Amino acid sequence: MLRLPGSVTGLVPHPLSGDTVLQHEIVAEQASSLGHAGRRVEKALLRLAAADPVDSQEVERRLHAAADAVHGYFIQRELCGLRRHDDVIADLSIPGRVLARLGAC
Repeated sequence: MLRLPGSVTGLVPHPLSGDTVLQHEIVAEQASSLGHAGRRVEKALLRLAAADPVDSQEVERRLHAAADAVHGYFIQRELCGLRRHDDVIADLSIPGRVLARLGAC
């Protein structure tokens, strides 16, 4: 059993078990990873929006990168127990052409 230093025991009514500490660490890592994946999506979508529409190869590369980022983000959300993606699709304004790459449309 892990015991906190005496200076902070007033903050926690009971000592934390090793399992509890591990669960806190896992949740913190999940949150960090989810945030990283979300920022990756935002950057990929900005790059896609900034692509020169005349350069079809560049648009295709950026579209592929955006779809890859969104796919990873959706997987990370599902691993965290978040199964519905409608809100983040709307919040991030994920274009239909990106979602179509994922088979969502």
